[in-house]
Amino acid sequence: MGRLLLIGADPVLSGALRASHYLQHHEVEACGGPFECARVVRHRGVDLVITDPTTPAAENLTLIKELRSIRPGLRAIVLAPVLSNADVIAALREQVYACFTRPVDYEEVAEMARAAIEDPEWREAIEVVSGLPYWITLRVSCRVITADRLTRFMTEYRSDLPSGDHDLLMTAFREMLLNAMEHGAGFDPEKVIEVTAAKTKRTVVFHFRDPGDGFDRDDLRHAATSPQPDDVMASVMERVEAGKRPGGFGMLIVRQIVDELVYNERGNEVLMIKYLS
Repeated sequence: MGRLLLIGADPVLSGALRASHYLQHHEVEACGGPFECARVVRHRGVDLVITDPTTPAAENLTLIKELRSIRPGLRAIVLAPVLSNADVIAALREQVYACFTRPVDYEEVAEMARAAIEDPEWREAIEVVSGLPYWITLRVSCRVITADRLTRFMTEYRSDLPSGDHDLLMTAFREMLLNAMEHGAGFDPEKVIEVTAAKTKRTVVFHFRDPGDGFDRDDLRHAATSPQPDDVMASVMERVEAGKRPGGFGMLIVRQIVDELVYNERGNEVLMIKYLS
């Protein structure tokens, strides 16, 4: 059993976390503010803190640094009213587990909280290579939970997009990341994927580079190339026989969302491009 400490007097949030099935095997405790939080962390075993959603992100990150001087292995999830791109980058550098802004999906927070408590490899999973408000490059370990975490960070980093485009683009981003992890690294947690997100006046660009040998574009039996039922079923059966994760039509979905997918010659790097209106 792990212990989660929620900072701030938000009875709705604390009630939702206590009631969530994701945290049924973990203890959820709330405290009134930073001073009480520091006292609890100092004198009791706390695995994860979730910050006050009404407190600015910069103050939350400063508090996390102070708490980790007391308990170095402390995990943290940041809830904040708003997050700038600089805040997201700072949170990544500070090895925050995830970030959320309002409106908060309580079940998503609970699910991420459970993952944080139970994840032994959280420290080295995401590394910032270069961080700017318009260009960020990261190295990420090849695990599904890391893909989920990075998608959550990218959801906040690219929050400046229109809501409809934003949600669809995040779906495409996660699928491309999982595709690189599966086919380029075999979900080997010792291997890393390099991910870059950049924004210009007219485009949003994501670049993925995996450590694999690439792929033969004439041999894509594991991936559906059209929405026709026979094609989808054939790809499903091919994946089952090859022992791959369920799916096979993610790339089909991605191609419906983005404007361009551009691969390098080897096939282990891809640009995913979305034009802005």
